[in-house]
Amino acid sequence: MLTAEKLKELRKKAQDAVADMPDGELKTKAFEVFLQHLLGSEPPRKPSEKGESTSRLSSTTKASKKPGSTKSRILLLKDEGFFAVPRSITDIKSELQAHGWILPMTTLSGPLQGLVQDRELRRIRDQGAKKKKVWKYVNP
Repeated sequence: MLTAEKLKELRKKAQDAVADMPDGELKTKAFEVFLQHLLGSEPPRKPSEKGESTSRLSSTTKASKKPGSTKSRILLLKDEGFFAVPRSITDIKSELQAHGWILPMTTLSGPLQGLVQDRELRRIRDQGAKKKKVWKYVNP
């Protein structure tokens, strides 16, 4: 039987395990996984394991469910408020590195374009750039 004191102790252990992570979707998920492990329960099953169709999910939802996909990592930055001001691809690459995700610049343009098409982000041209076309990404 799980007592209230034991539950508080397990919750504290899970919180300590994710204390150094930045706030956001990834930290929340990590906390859930740690707590489930400490409680000795199985993690929740994926929709496909329950016999549910995943074809009804939007492409953004699918991307955010894939741990480690570039799109989901960029959406995590969006959830953290990173795109409150216009950001260049260089800014985005640097912030992803700060989260521990080392990605080449060439892998960012495709997912960013997809997020713009999905209307998750907006793309604006930087007027400060003289001869080059420099695009910045911002919340819609």
